[in-house]
Amino acid sequence: MRHRFGFNTLSRSTAERDAMLRNMATSLFRYERIETTKAKALEVRKKVERMITRAKVDSVHNRRIVGKEITDQAILNKLFTEIGPINVERKGGYTRILKTGFRLGDAAEMVILELVDKTSAKDEK
Repeated sequence: MRHRFGFNTLSRSTAERDAMLRNMATSLFRYERIETTKAKALEVRKKVERMITRAKVDSVHNRRIVGKEITDQAILNKLFTEIGPINVERKGGYTRILKTGFRLGDAAEMVILELVDKTSAKDEK
């Protein structure tokens, strides 16, 4: 039984899981929308929500904390200058998960993980 475990291991070692979640978080900030399995999306969402909460206050300390996870400086800058300020009034729930169906090969439940307030939508207005 799986009592008292705080996260899904996703059948990977710690290093593999951390690297995958970092890469998926970076891709989410880059494209503002990714398609993945439901289990992965739920784990990435935890990490991303914490990063966006940090990005709402642009300080050296917060940039260093988030910079441990996101090594791409352009994406880190986008997070703190575009994504963070958009979500200042929002108290949480920066992402949404939309179900898209099941994958043909193994019938895994597929979802789209996206940011609720997109930077491209703000530019158009």
